Amino acid sequence: MPQQPLVAVSSDVRDFARYTWHATPSTYLEAAVGAAGVLPLIVPSFGERLDLDALLDGVDGVLLTGSASNVHPSRYGAAAHERDGPFDLARDATTLPLARRALARGLPLLAICRGLQELNVALGGTLATELQERPGALDHRAPESDVQDERFAIRQTVSVKPGTCLARIVGAGDKRVNSLHRQGIDAPAPGLVVEALAEDGTVEAVSVAGARGFAVGVQWHPEYWAGSDDMSARVLRAFGDAVRAHAAARRAPAAAE
Repeated sequence: MPQQPLVAVSSDVRDFARYTWHATPSTYLEAAVGAAGVLPLIVPSFGERLDLDALLDGVDGVLLTGSASNVHPSRYGAAAHERDGPFDLARDATTLPLARRALARGLPLLAICRGLQELNVALGGTLATELQERPGALDHRAPESDVQDERFAIRQTVSVKPGTCLARIVGAGDKRVNSLHRQGIDAPAPGLVVEALAEDGTVEAVSVAGARGFAVGVQWHPEYWAGSDDMSARVLRAFGDAVRAHAAARRAPAAAE
């Protein structure tokens, strides 16, 4: 059986049962192993205490996950309001430089939900909060339910632009996704290509122009239904294929010596 390449996965910082945890929801880990075929390595959110270059020397991809928390507005020059939280400052201090270093090194990068927002902020873009309050905006928040399958139901339409990276993966045109969020991209960062839009114009997918490797962000959650939804699986498989290609290219010089 071929060796599974390692992928660095972002973590949230949470307090539970008198401990502080650095954790990642299992849906992302299951999708990484099952759909992408990679081995996830959870990265603790220790910010500048991490040697990111040493970390990235040992992996062949980066997965920025979604989260219940939002990127702190100070990271993109906006005022912070309590209603825009919860925030995770330790995660911000870790994922923003991690995204920049991964792109600089040409590592495949998949950014999901909060991860897409982190990618935008890391490259100089801004975010909008409480999207549902904008005139003419749809309510992108999850339905009120204690059942996760209902909250993550595939219920929205996004339009994938022709000729984009995402179109090559899932095809162009209208697609059904499970997008649930209060915050989203306001001004896209320089160098980001908008690849898909919701019906109200909300940015739902991006790629990094001129990236040396796979670099895609989606606002929806392909990890949740990767085992049963073809479009979700395609996104994860494309990321996994890019990770394996990177791993093979890295091994090739060593094998030739």
